[in-house]
Amino acid sequence: MKLIGSLTSPYVRKVRIVLAEKKIECGFEVNSPWTPGSDVASVNPLGKIPILVFDDDAVLFDSRVICEYLDNAAPNNKLLPMPNRERTEVKRWEALADGVCDAAALVFLERKRPETQQSPDWIVRQKDKVLRGLEYMVLDLGDAPWCVGTHFTFADVCTGCALGYLDFRFPEIAWRTKHARLAHLYDKLMQRPAFAETAPRE
Repeated sequence: MKLIGSLTSPYVRKVRIVLAEKKIECGFEVNSPWTPGSDVASVNPLGKIPILVFDDDAVLFDSRVICEYLDNAAPNNKLLPMPNRERTEVKRWEALADGVCDAAALVFLERKRPETQQSPDWIVRQKDKVLRGLEYMVLDLGDAPWCVGTHFTFADVCTGCALGYLDFRFPEIAWRTKHARLAHLYDKLMQRPAFAETAPRE
């Protein structure tokens, strides 16, 4: 089994953390659809990462699909609860964290365009989504030790990846200064080897 992805994508990091937390052996091929000559589109018709390639060459794409498969593939260290209210809450955190990443990635890509072609209004609109998402995270987290309940779940994986991506690409947002509770959560997550070893880097 092989994972295809980049060292900077928060969606790829999600999968890498799940693999590590579940102690699932998997190769890792660094490849990005933005790299000239990349063959990502020949493996995933959507031209996106992450991609999980099985030994028989079957593939899974989209981090949500891959992570759910991996959590079900091994019984140890369950990250997603059985279908119930708690599972719905975990999936809601995933949707929120992924939404923050989606908006942030759109800003990053817009800024890579020639300055005369950039849309300031578009950038502001996406950054507003990021800021509102962070505020919602803080309210939802409250004084709890983890995103859902009293134990580490997939919700924390998703949230940690979103926060790490903002640290990496958007230091000017300074979310740590504005949201001490999220900073405490992320610092706690970074004590886990799965998080520390997958921190985004060029």
